Amino acid sequence: MRIHGRHYRTIWVEQETVVVIDQTRLPHEFTTCTLTSLDETCHAIKSMIVRGAPLIGITAAYGVWLAMQVSAEDQMLAHAVAALGSTRPTAVNLHWALAAMEQKLSPLPPEQRVKAALNEANRLADADVDTCHAIGLHGLEVIRTLYNENKRCINILTHCNAGWLATVDWGTALAPIYQAHDAGLPVHVYVDETRPRNQGASLTAYELHAHGIPHHIIVDNAGGHLMQHGQIDLCIVGADRVTHTGDAANKIGTYLKALAAKDNNIPFYFAVPSSTIDWSLSDGLNDIEIEERDSEEVTHISGRNQAGHIEKILIASPDSPALNPAFDVTPARLITALITERGLVLPNRSALNSLFPEHAS
Repeated sequence: MRIHGRHYRTIWVEQETVVVIDQTRLPHEFTTCTLTSLDETCHAIKSMIVRGAPLIGITAAYGVWLAMQVSAEDQMLAHAVAALGSTRPTAVNLHWALAAMEQKLSPLPPEQRVKAALNEANRLADADVDTCHAIGLHGLEVIRTLYNENKRCINILTHCNAGWLATVDWGTALAPIYQAHDAGLPVHVYVDETRPRNQGASLTAYELHAHGIPHHIIVDNAGGHLMQHGQIDLCIVGADRVTHTGDAANKIGTYLKALAAKDNNIPFYFAVPSSTIDWSLSDGLNDIEIEERDSEEVTHISGRNQAGHIEKILIASPDSPALNPAFDVTPARLITALITERGLVLPNRSALNSLFPEHAS
C-alpha cells in the first residue's frame, strides 16, 4: 500500500531490529514502532500495536529472530515460542508461524540459528504477500461476475479490518476490493465501525481512503437495514481461525452480519489464507477459544479532541461492568464460500480436503 506517496509493508527489518506500523495511533497519526527484543514483540501483539491474524504470525516469527540474537540455545528458543504463543489465543496464524520457526531452527546448531531465523521470518513475510495477492485475484473474479450481471457499482460490506494493515501487504478481505478497483471495476465499500476498538472506522476506512476507494463508515447495527433495502451486493470478511469443517471465527459481530445476509440472500464470503485454517478442529462453536479482552475497551474510547490531542474518555456508566469477547464464530452453514490462495472452496471438510489434500489426513 502507498501512504503519502510511499509504498509500505506493515513490518520490515532495519539493521538488527524490526519496525512495525503502530496501529493504535491510526487514523490520527501514522507512526512506526521499533521492536528490539522478545518482550517488546510480545507487548506489540498483546496491545494490538500489530493485529490481524496473518500479521500477528509474521510479527511472532520476527520476535523469535530477536530472541535468537540474545541467545540461540534451545532454552531460549523454547521460551520465545512459549511467550509469543501466549500473547493472543484466537488467531491460529500465530501458532502456525511459530511452528514453522521452531521446525526450521530446532535441527540447527545454535551458531546457525540467528541467520536462519531471519531468513525464515523473511520467507514467511514474502509468502504472506504472495498469498494475499492470490486471494485478491480469486476474489476479484467474484466481484467481476457480479458486475457483469448488474453493470453497476458493486456495494460490498466488510467487518473489522482484514486489509493491508492485518497482513504484510494487500490484505485478505480487502485484497479483492483493491484488485477490483485497480482493474477499473466500480466498487463501493460499507465499512462497519467494528466496536469496541473501531478497527473498521480507524483502519479499514484509512486504507480505503489511501487507495482512493469510495466508502462509507456505518455503525455496526446498520448493516441489516442496508441489506433489507438492496444496498449491499455481497459481504467479504477475514478470519482469525477456520475449522476443518468451515466454521469461522472473526471479530465480534460477524455472526450477526452473516445471519442478516442469509435472511436477505446476500453472499457472505470469508477471505482466508490456508494458514488461518486449523485442520485439527471440527466444531468451531465449542472448540475455538474466544479471547476475552479488557472491559475498558468497551467503557472507554480514544479519539482526537478539539485541541488536536489524542485522548481516552469514558463513554459508559462508571459503575457498570462490561463484557468484552473479542470474536464470535460463524457456522459454516451461513458461509457462501471461503476465498483462499488456491481459489474458492465450500466451507466443508470434503471440499477443503480436495483443495488442500496435504491436510486431508
